[in-house]
Amino acid sequence: MAICPPTLDRVTALIIGNQEIDAVLFDAGGIFVIPDPTVLAPLLSYYGATTDLAMYHRAHYRGMAAKSADGSGESNWDSYNVAYVETIGVPEHDVIEAATVLGRSRNAYTWRWPLHDSVEALRKLHQRNVPIGVVSNASGQIEDILSRSAVCQVGEGAGVPVRIVIDSHVVGVSKPDARIFDFGLAAFTEFDRSRIAYVGDSVTMDIGGARNAGLVPVLLDPYDDHAGADFYRVKSLLELLS
Repeated sequence: MAICPPTLDRVTALIIGNQEIDAVLFDAGGIFVIPDPTVLAPLLSYYGATTDLAMYHRAHYRGMAAKSADGSGESNWDSYNVAYVETIGVPEHDVIEAATVLGRSRNAYTWRWPLHDSVEALRKLHQRNVPIGVVSNASGQIEDILSRSAVCQVGEGAGVPVRIVIDSHVVGVSKPDARIFDFGLAAFTEFDRSRIAYVGDSVTMDIGGARNAGLVPVLLDPYDDHAGADFYRVKSLLELLS
């Protein structure tokens, strides 16, 4: 974990809903990277899954919606796995086996497929001098993956410069526990946390964690899986710029 010193430049606030925002923290998985479909498609096509990589993007968010609907914690991905393989076309008689294979094959290091519209939005936020950082439930690998994938890094590099990248494995506490955000907020001490947004893809982990920490919660919901929810949703991170 590294911290980039705060800039002294004047910050241009965002408006999210009716809330004025001074800075934004992001989750990593499902926000900037998803499980690599070029790894999973050959594995799951054995069970009848499509090889259309776009459907693996859809499958991730349907899986997260199922996981959130069950209120599953960080370690329980059963609902995610079933919804994921159903979405990519695994026939009913093979769903359980394919979900088991997915659960055993998808690991921390496969979360590496970058979401280019999210990276574009992150770069535009940086260009607008909006302070940004990452707080992620991960396994000790996420800072390296974000850098290798040219998504972001602390300081200068191939990706977008951010103030901080927090990995739950490194700091020893994970969302929805509010304490993980204290590590991230160490790089944003000039702002009140009630004016800092947190953007994630899990209702349980991210919306719940942000609320626990007193941040402004935002869900990335590209397929409108959470219509009618009582929190702010965006279909793309680019909407944060509007």
